[in-house]
Amino acid sequence: MALVVAVISVIGYFSKSAFNPITEEKQHVAGITPEQEVALGLQAAPEMLQQFGGPDPSPEAQAFVKRVGERLVSRTAAAQSPYRFEFHLLDDAETVNAFALPGGQIAITEGLVRKLDTEGQLAGVLAHEIGHVVARHGAEHIAKQQLTQGLTGAAVLATYDPNNPASRGSAAVAAMIGQLVGMRFGRQDELESDALGVRFTSEAGYDPRSMEGLMKILAQSSEGGRQPEFFSTHPNPENRVARIQAAVQKQFPNGVPEGLEK
Repeated sequence: MALVVAVISVIGYFSKSAFNPITEEKQHVAGITPEQEVALGLQAAPEMLQQFGGPDPSPEAQAFVKRVGERLVSRTAAAQSPYRFEFHLLDDAETVNAFALPGGQIAITEGLVRKLDTEGQLAGVLAHEIGHVVARHGAEHIAKQQLTQGLTGAAVLATYDPNNPASRGSAAVAAMIGQLVGMRFGRQDELESDALGVRFTSEAGYDPRSMEGLMKILAQSSEGGRQPEFFSTHPNPENRVARIQAAVQKQFPNGVPEGLEK
C-alpha cells in the first residue's frame, strides 16, 4: 500500500504541469489553478499580516506602497496574469522583511521601508515579490509538499472549493494554510524573482540598478548583529548582486537608458 501511494504521488506530480507564459517555462503545479492560489493566499493573509503587527496606521504610507505596487503591476506582464494583487505596509518597525503569498497578497514591513533610500528600491522589493507570484513559486511549493506527503495535500485541493464556506473550515485546509504561512522559497526561486524584479522595475520606468543598492542595504543591516528576517525568508545566495547586474546587462545590453526613476 505504501508503494502504491508513493507511485501515485510521483505520477501525479510529474503528470500535472502547466506552461507559464510570463516565465516561458513548464511547471509542475499538481493541477493547482490560479483561482485556488488566489483563494488560499487570501485565507493565509490575515494570519501572516498579524505576525508583523497588522496594517500600518498611516494612510499616507499605505497609499505610497500601494501606488508603487500598482504602477509595477499595471505596466508589466503582471497585469495580464490572473492574480489579484494587493499591497500591504505592516506596522512592524523592528523587523526587516517582505513576502508574497500565492495569488497576489504582497506585504512589506515598516522596518524595511525605513531602510530604503529611494522609491526605486521600494519598487525593487515589490517587483521581486510580484515575481514570486507570477512565477507561481507558491503553487510549485505546494505541489512539492503534496509529493512528499503522499495524497494528503492532493485530497485537500481536490475537495477545496473557494466558493463553498464549509470547505474553508476543514482541518485539512487549515493545515495547508499553515504551510503557506511558513513557506520559504529556495535559491533558484529567489534568483528567478530577482531577474523578474529587474525586468518589472525597468518596464515600470524605474532604474533596475536600484536592486543592487537594495541588496547592499540589506547586507549592511546584517553587520554586527542578527540578520534581517528578510534573509530567513529570502536566502541570500552567493553573488546575488552579480546576478542582478547580469540581469540588468541582459535587459539593457547597450546600457541603462537615462531618465529611469531611481
